[in-house]
Amino acid sequence: MYKTIIIEDEQRIREALSIMLEMVAQDQIQIIAYAESVEEAVKLIDRLKPDLVFMDIMLQNGTGFDVLKQISFNSFHLIFTTAYEQHAINAFKYSAIDYLLKPIDPDELKTAIERIALLQERVLEKQQLTELQQNLSKTPDRIILPTQEAMYVVKLEQILRCETSGSYTTFFLNDGRKIMVSKPLKNYEDLLEPPMFFRIHQSHLINVNSIVSYSREGMVHMNDKSVVPISRGKKEQFFKLMKEEN
Repeated sequence: MYKTIIIEDEQRIREALSIMLEMVAQDQIQIIAYAESVEEAVKLIDRLKPDLVFMDIMLQNGTGFDVLKQISFNSFHLIFTTAYEQHAINAFKYSAIDYLLKPIDPDELKTAIERIALLQERVLEKQQLTELQQNLSKTPDRIILPTQEAMYVVKLEQILRCETSGSYTTFFLNDGRKIMVSKPLKNYEDLLEPPMFFRIHQSHLINVNSIVSYSREGMVHMNDKSVVPISRGKKEQFFKLMKEEN
């Protein structure tokens, strides 16, 4: 049972989220408090020490970031709720921070609860929050890759290619590092987009700037000496992209 605090300054949204939580996770969620302001949220989190916090970004007298900067207790799962558009949604994804888009969908809420159930005790890294704030104000140029060992902050230009196997994706970087994350490649495809990146195969996504050569037969040679196949369905699109690049 997750002791839960809802931080939201709109009453109708607080009520709607409470009802949905009772519908989709009655046996998992115990709502122990509500907060509308930054000050109230900070006091409640430090005093009640919740397991889970739902937090709106924009509050009455500040933001969710203000709350996170002031709290002493931070050993809880955090799910932001936001009405932001696609640019901001991508910012959350780049920063590897969980979010729900308003109006909140019950199925997505249920999935979010199931997702945190798979995690151990979680402390949100300050680096993630810093990246999120930066990404909300500009076009992201870095991505956070969460693994069991650490949170890796990687510049997009450092990524040579990605290779997926089942529900795991390995990022190959230009400094020789390999970072494996427990998410399939489809989770990153909308973040690593053309013209810099191209999904060349069901199992491969490459940085176009790291191509050394390619053949009409459908093989791409990368500057890490790897050879990546072009799927039959991607050939025409790939050759068109290469023509445009030249």
